[in-house]
Amino acid sequence: MPTKEVSLEIKKVILFLNEIGIDIIEKELDGTFLPGLSLGPNCIYIDYDKLLYPGDILHEAGHLAVTTSSERKIAGTSEMSPEWPTQSEEIGAILWSFAAANHLQLPLDFVFHPNGYKDESDWFISNFSDKNYIGLPFLEWIGLCVGKDRALKEGKEPFPIMQKWLRD
Repeated sequence: MPTKEVSLEIKKVILFLNEIGIDIIEKELDGTFLPGLSLGPNCIYIDYDKLLYPGDILHEAGHLAVTTSSERKIAGTSEMSPEWPTQSEEIGAILWSFAAANHLQLPLDFVFHPNGYKDESDWFISNFSDKNYIGLPFLEWIGLCVGKDRALKEGKEPFPIMQKWLRD
């Protein structure tokens, strides 16, 4: 847990990420794309003094989660491809963060805050609330979840319930 006092929502997120195998490391950060956040090898670096939008932690975790295990080990290093994440991985990370927020019973605007997602937060909230899961075929393809039809055939819980949280 962080040394600085953080909200209950952040604590809930951190405990969840630790449970699924994504490490959180408190670290002073400068010049990051998202204020107070950066990705590292199988971890998320957080500077709590600079963190503006705690929901971004789940989005960044989504990037690690939908990435292959071999690439997770080099995330945030010079070894990682400059093309990472792909467009599929980006939309997968967005949908993954929705599933995580749902799992943690956090409000959708915790993740999809008005200052993120290129001013399309409301669009994502509206679509996901209407069960229009953009990116679901990708999450199914990488083995993290099953859609409604497949869930019925296989006797599994459909998305947004996840079968597992990290891609192999």
